[in-house]
Amino acid sequence: MRILIVEDEARLADALATGLRAEGFSVDVARDGADGLERARDGSYAAIVLDLLLPEKNGYEICEALRAEQIWTPILMLTAKDGEYDEAEALDTGADDFLSKPFSYVVLVARLRALIRRGSVARPAKLSIGDLTLDPATREVRRGDNPITLTPREFALVEALMRRGGHVITKQQLLADVWGEEFGGDPNLVEVYVRYVRRKVDEPFGRRTLQTVRGVGYRMVADP
Repeated sequence: MRILIVEDEARLADALATGLRAEGFSVDVARDGADGLERARDGSYAAIVLDLLLPEKNGYEICEALRAEQIWTPILMLTAKDGEYDEAEALDTGADDFLSKPFSYVVLVARLRALIRRGSVARPAKLSIGDLTLDPATREVRRGDNPITLTPREFALVEALMRRGGHVITKQQLLADVWGEEFGGDPNLVEVYVRYVRRKVDEPFGRRTLQTVRGVGYRMVADP
């Protein structure tokens, strides 16, 4: 599988390329944002490791441009910055995951493999299932014209389910998507939050959008 690294720090780019090649990946390296964007546009990469602070075009601009062109290659963004607002902006502009420097190489490879397993799933600016809509950028959820207030964790759960477009997601996948790959708490937390979400997005409107598939997991489907 081909990986694109967009990183202007030569020593880090070379170390990542060497390590990923040893893991069995085919790796291309771009040293600036303009070259990275041009390479990424061919859509043949399994994933992109993208630095935030780059010459010519930064990581935000590259993410935004690729998603606007309907290129859904998974993106893992690297940044020397730290903080929830930087992470939120990275995700809102199209990145799939976020890792602050300095980072663990082992963790980077694990997150990269997780992104590749999920594949290049379309992530439009707004998500909709029936009359339920979710806007990742503004953090707004609506049932028709009715706004719905969700906690950050409830929002993440709904977003993870809606992005699968009606496909079933296992409890383990939801734990990884919503609570993180390293989550070590009680897996029954998923069931608790599913109940919370149903009380807000389904029950007040007489709907059954969030469905349990016994023995498998959960899905969201249009419920007329």
